[in-house]
Amino acid sequence: MDAHAPNSTSEGSFVTLEKLVSLCKRRGFIFQSAEIYGGVTGLYDNGPLGTLMKQNIRNLWKQSLNHLEQDVVYIDGALIGPEAMWKASGHISNFHDPMVDCMVCKHRYRADDINLEKPCPHCGNKQWTAVRDFNLMFTTQVGANTGQSTTAYLRPETAQVVFVNFKNVMTSSRAKIPFGIAQIGKAFRNEITPKQFLFRMREFEQMELEWFCKPSESNDFYNFLMLQRMMFMHAIGITKERLRLHAHAQGELSHYSRGTSDIEYHFSFGWKELEGIAHRGDYDLTQHMEHSGKDLKVYDEETKESYTPHVVECSVGVDRLFLTLLFDAYYEDTVEGETRTVLRLHPAIAPITVAILPLTKKQHDLAHPLYKKLKLANYSVEYDVSGSIGKRYRRQDEIGTPACITVDFDTPTDNMVTLRHRDSTKQERISIDDITKRLDELLKISFLG
Repeated sequence: MDAHAPNSTSEGSFVTLEKLVSLCKRRGFIFQSAEIYGGVTGLYDNGPLGTLMKQNIRNLWKQSLNHLEQDVVYIDGALIGPEAMWKASGHISNFHDPMVDCMVCKHRYRADDINLEKPCPHCGNKQWTAVRDFNLMFTTQVGANTGQSTTAYLRPETAQVVFVNFKNVMTSSRAKIPFGIAQIGKAFRNEITPKQFLFRMREFEQMELEWFCKPSESNDFYNFLMLQRMMFMHAIGITKERLRLHAHAQGELSHYSRGTSDIEYHFSFGWKELEGIAHRGDYDLTQHMEHSGKDLKVYDEETKESYTPHVVECSVGVDRLFLTLLFDAYYEDTVEGETRTVLRLHPAIAPITVAILPLTKKQHDLAHPLYKKLKLANYSVEYDVSGSIGKRYRRQDEIGTPACITVDFDTPTDNMVTLRHRDSTKQERISIDDITKRLDELLKISFLG
């Protein structure tokens, strides 16, 4: 494939959020949840293409962890956790955002998102309540009997399930320090003001790695994992010039952090966090030992002493990374005198790898068996026979399909098809026997920098 191009509608400009939202709905990437009932702010459903693309993101994230020299094991924890766990983690006392209400129209805002010296953007009045903390966790009750149920919470992050299962995982998998426990799963935050489409949501998916190591090695692993995560972003095709590493100042650090750095991306609405890498020290395991009374220390055979491992965490949202990839890949150019929209996604990210396009319906008997063959070989394939070949190319460009294969009148005699490249629109004749080889070449990806 051609080199990845900058995310712009014209040289140096950004794609607007409105264009992406329109594309996502029109082509089946993302839908507003319960739209026929008016929708729910901060909640979205994945359409067919969004489901495929997010599956590719998850798979590539797992592949990147396989390139680490040490072991990484996986868990899939419960979505609901008991109150005691969230007290121990500090979420009940610390997981707040500042909130303020307009006393006239009752609109609610995050206090750090609005200038309280100015009138309410909704009604124009300047009558604010006092700023107060708002806990972001969704609460629920566990138990069917009235008066005997207990308070529990939908998890606002996936990490705590890892920490409380640390000893279970280490014992059952016979893992040795250093090693990682990874998890992909849903988290829930009752955001005061969800905004910017998929960037800030109330229900979202996280990919997190908790890296357990000796205290003396934790700073080295913190620096190592920062490099690894930046290399991952480069490998999946995000423009390097739109990425940067931001180290938190002392006053910005979370209560558990000994050091945090964010990989940030330059969106049309500014530099924003894409992935966080945090040196959590021994905070989490120590807290859960104190509150549960269970020993989560590790015995070192060499020193004959027990110690509490330190943790380095890498956390990225599937939805936020999905949004970033769309921002970065969106491009508009002119082809044959017409403006086309193209998603220049890395082929391994694109929801559809290849489209089979018979030149006319008369080629169906040749084209459809090829489509079935590639599907059975586990390629993501689309079959399209409707409309002119130019319009079909444009449809595939808009969803990021890296390759289109046209079966034409000469195919029965020469066993050749036309391979059309998304980014350059160049075409070449190749043998049907070489298609899988060419597709495999497109899908190759290296996480080694």
